[in-house]
Amino acid sequence: MRERRSHYDVTNTVNISDPAEVCAAICGLLSALYPGVDLRPVRQAHETFGRLYAGILPGYHGCDTWYHDAQHSLDCALAMARLLDGYERSVTPAQRVGARRAVLGVICALFHDAGYIRRLDETAYHNGAEFTLYHVTRSGEFLQDYLPAIGFAPEAALAARLVHFTGYEMALDRIEVQHAKDRWIGYLLGTADIVAQMADRCYPEKCHKFLFHEFRACGLAGHGIPGGPKPIYSSPEDLIRKTPEFAKKLFDERLDGYFEGCYRYLEKHFGGPNPYLSEIRGHLGYVLQIIESGSLAGLRRRPRIVNARVLRGILNVRLAEARPRRRPAAPHPHAPLAARAANPGQFVPT
Repeated sequence: MRERRSHYDVTNTVNISDPAEVCAAICGLLSALYPGVDLRPVRQAHETFGRLYAGILPGYHGCDTWYHDAQHSLDCALAMARLLDGYERSVTPAQRVGARRAVLGVICALFHDAGYIRRLDETAYHNGAEFTLYHVTRSGEFLQDYLPAIGFAPEAALAARLVHFTGYEMALDRIEVQHAKDRWIGYLLGTADIVAQMADRCYPEKCHKFLFHEFRACGLAGHGIPGGPKPIYSSPEDLIRKTPEFAKKLFDERLDGYFEGCYRYLEKHFGGPNPYLSEIRGHLGYVLQIIESGSLAGLRRRPRIVNARVLRGILNVRLAEARPRRRPAAPHPHAPLAARAANPGQFVPT
């Protein structure tokens, strides 16, 4: 069996750094699950995602974070589609969430970290990781403004709440949804976010090399920042040492706790063992070995960040060609993160 490649999913078949390839895989799943479903919103969302994260969507810098890069969000969207497939095939017809909720869930997964993307007018910030402590709220604002452009205006406010199942800005039991099926979308969404990142081929290395820098940018690591939160991690090595404990807490409180073991639906999807869970167990076991050895030299993989520059290469576009020569006027400081547009392909900020 071919060794898993760093930019491929847990099955080593889908290039999760390529929006077009991930979109094709998701559309294949949804079309088989819901014959006749309209997949145009899914395709439009992936097109917009590519432009946003590549820094060619007017008004935005593109992805510049290290850990929460384009690959993670694409990986999360694919995991969400697989979870939905497993869920729908496991429950009674009356319990199924249906095509429209499923499409909404995939789009929420795709943009659940859009709040890390800086706007051009946010000149006081130097990296999207500075938004870590409130990026989920920003992601919700983006979705709330974007969804009407692709025919999901009735669900826009709901989406702004659903993304909070992926974060810590709001207690999970305080996220208000009206229907039990919407809450299940939230459970699946929160599960997809966790299992996707922890099953990434380079998860231990990304924690060590990338996640610490994001936490340092927002004050959660290092020496902290004036007026910021109390630092949790003193160094990249400290973060690695605390990773097994954090993972246990994730399983106890979220995956097996509040989300009611949703990751088990992946067994139904795959028709056998859950490869995400297998990868996660392997990573955590290896991290424990690294810790016991007293040396981090075993973290040998060299992950690549799929940031705006790399994504432009994947999309085969040049920044100079994609952006207008004249920089658009800065929006009002209280303007939303994104704006509705009649043509989703020309989605622009207000």
